[in-house]
Amino acid sequence: MQAMLKQQRSGVRASQPARRAVQIRAVAAPMKAATSSKSPIIAPEVAKDLYYDMVLGREFEEMCAQMYYRGKMFGFVHLYSGQEAVSSGVIRQLRQDDYVVSTYRDHVHALSKGVSAREVMAELFGKKTGCCRGQGGSMHMFSSKANVLGGYAFIGEGIPVGLGAAFQSKYRRDVLGDEKADSVTCSFFGDGTCNVGQFYESLNMAALYKLPHIFVVENNLWAIGMSHLRATSRTAGDEDPHIYKKGEAFGMPGVLVDGMDVLKVHQVAKEAIERARRGEGPTLIEAETYRFRGHSLADPDELRSKEEKAKWLARDPIPQLKKYMLDHGLASEADIKALEDKVAEVVEDCVKFADESPKPERGQLLENVFADPRGFGIAEDGRYRYQLPGFSSGTAIVS
Repeated sequence: MQAMLKQQRSGVRASQPARRAVQIRAVAAPMKAATSSKSPIIAPEVAKDLYYDMVLGREFEEMCAQMYYRGKMFGFVHLYSGQEAVSSGVIRQLRQDDYVVSTYRDHVHALSKGVSAREVMAELFGKKTGCCRGQGGSMHMFSSKANVLGGYAFIGEGIPVGLGAAFQSKYRRDVLGDEKADSVTCSFFGDGTCNVGQFYESLNMAALYKLPHIFVVENNLWAIGMSHLRATSRTAGDEDPHIYKKGEAFGMPGVLVDGMDVLKVHQVAKEAIERARRGEGPTLIEAETYRFRGHSLADPDELRSKEEKAKWLARDPIPQLKKYMLDHGLASEADIKALEDKVAEVVEDCVKFADESPKPERGQLLENVFADPRGFGIAEDGRYRYQLPGFSSGTAIVS
């Protein structure tokens, strides 16, 4: 990792190869196993769940690229390919009543938390059957059922929302006496967000009130086209900036983890989640990871060097886990193929579902816009007033 960071600092840049879809079976074998332990550190059913979730995230995102270039999606679409170990390693351990707050790179976080592939793909297609009924789109996934509190287009704005969810858990338990209120909130964000004010304000409040909140920094080294090393000052005594060390300054544990190794992420997240449930407060996790595509599907990805990308591609978290599962008897080749076949079916099904789903009705336009829609625009017959004759000419009654 340090060698890669030094290469970035030296300003090495190479020409950008032609974009290609990242196929999990085509990526080079992992450089080393996730752990050197002879006995497995995870149960077979957990390993299979993690593998399925990571493959689902990867194949879903690669299908999104295809659909985007076919004109099925509009606006900006930011893919998560390469970072799956972070989402799966953290979120698959959460309960249904726990909360997740995401960023504009939110599709896979939603999938990991239990939002169906059908709902996410339909949302991306702008269809009525999407998790936000087609009104949120790629950057604003929300699900009250799964406790996904949204993706956010502007960096940092989701962290205070996550803090609010953690605060209500703490308040219900400590003030209202609800002993069952031990839900945990995980807020995800990137390295670029760690240079904005909301991050530091939220660290302070989370530590002050010992909130059950986990800050998960997905440090993929690049904030759009700005290198992490150029944008973030070095921590004291270090050659490079280390975000996790900022936790200590606020009185909370800061943990650095290999974000390309799902088993390591799983272990670190497990400790942070358990700590939060015990009422011991927040944790700051910095997961070093890498995105295999440009910032968005509109990004030609010309700023990152070919050598840098090749090094991270060789550390793809999916074949790492596959090798670990086979080496430790957690799954057979047949088991893994069955999981991959199931993913293929789910992805094909969600595209078909989204494509065939209806578009939102015009009546949705004013819903969820005003605190009291009836005070603005619903007529006596239940229709929106803008649908009544004369509305556009100003002659309709709009009391």
